[in-house]
Amino acid sequence: MAINNSDIWNDGAWLAHRYDASADAFHLRHVSRPAHNAATFLTDEYLGAEQSPMVLSRRDAKGRSAHSANLHFILHSAFCASTMFANGFDLPGLSMGLKEPVLLNDIVGFRRRGAPTLAVAERLGDALDMLARPFADDSAVVVKPSNIFNALAPASLAMRPSSKAIIVHAPLSMFLLSVARKGLWCRLWCRELLEGQIADGIVDLGFEPGDFFRQTDLQIAAVGWLAQQKLFHDMTQKFGPERIATLDSERLTANPGKALSSGAFHFELGEHAAANDAHPAFGTHSKFGGNFRTEDRHAEYALAQTAHGDEIEKVLIWAEAVAKSANIPLTLEHPLHF
Repeated sequence: MAINNSDIWNDGAWLAHRYDASADAFHLRHVSRPAHNAATFLTDEYLGAEQSPMVLSRRDAKGRSAHSANLHFILHSAFCASTMFANGFDLPGLSMGLKEPVLLNDIVGFRRRGAPTLAVAERLGDALDMLARPFADDSAVVVKPSNIFNALAPASLAMRPSSKAIIVHAPLSMFLLSVARKGLWCRLWCRELLEGQIADGIVDLGFEPGDFFRQTDLQIAAVGWLAQQKLFHDMTQKFGPERIATLDSERLTANPGKALSSGAFHFELGEHAAANDAHPAFGTHSKFGGNFRTEDRHAEYALAQTAHGDEIEKVLIWAEAVAKSANIPLTLEHPLHF
């Protein structure tokens, strides 16, 4: 279905949902503001399958004259309350938070299938333009990509000099606790994450390929965390505090309202009455819904520590040695101030 209505084109509620590489086209679907808030992520699992998307060739997309908002990023390590934080940027009249749009995963897949660098760059730039279409009179779109997108984050910021990012990350000990308490599926996910990071060329920790077969699940999780940490550190050095701020999960969950206010200031959204602890995003479990408080999170982690503490302590000692050998700081610079 072709788009011929400029109102639809200029309306960010028409989400650029997928990129079809075989047709070199974007698929759009309508996702209202309430639907964004109700969906954990912008995937078919949460939005439902769209049987008749609006299809727009990438060439035609380039020719459209659309109002573009400021586009900013929440990058993350996973298991760090970044989804809750992204929900907080639903600030009507100021910004909308997009949680893990599949469109960006499609660009990652295009790159990992061996597409030429120039072709990837062109499609990445066009995808970011599509996501920068604002809701109503909002001045900004804040995108929280999946963390498989992290390897493309430096290029994205280089392409858009006005874009800023907040890197939300879990301290290594908390990241390992999350993996341990989430069980087998999460341990498998960490292996899949590392496989993708190796394909992206961002794992440079001194290991040979065969070494990973001799590492435990939590060691693999730590390797993936360290690869991301190195990437994040390099980004803080390249782009500086004017464009990059960092925020660890413990500071975020302890003071979500202050973190949101400071994040809005970093993104130059200004002061806003909704940016406080009363925001509905901060009392609800970001993945499963229902009431959820910081105290509940602490209780979950305490149980995980009791069950897995010995294994985690040993892996932490090992990972800290790896980090030292690879010159990776365990604390990121440019913390978000609040």
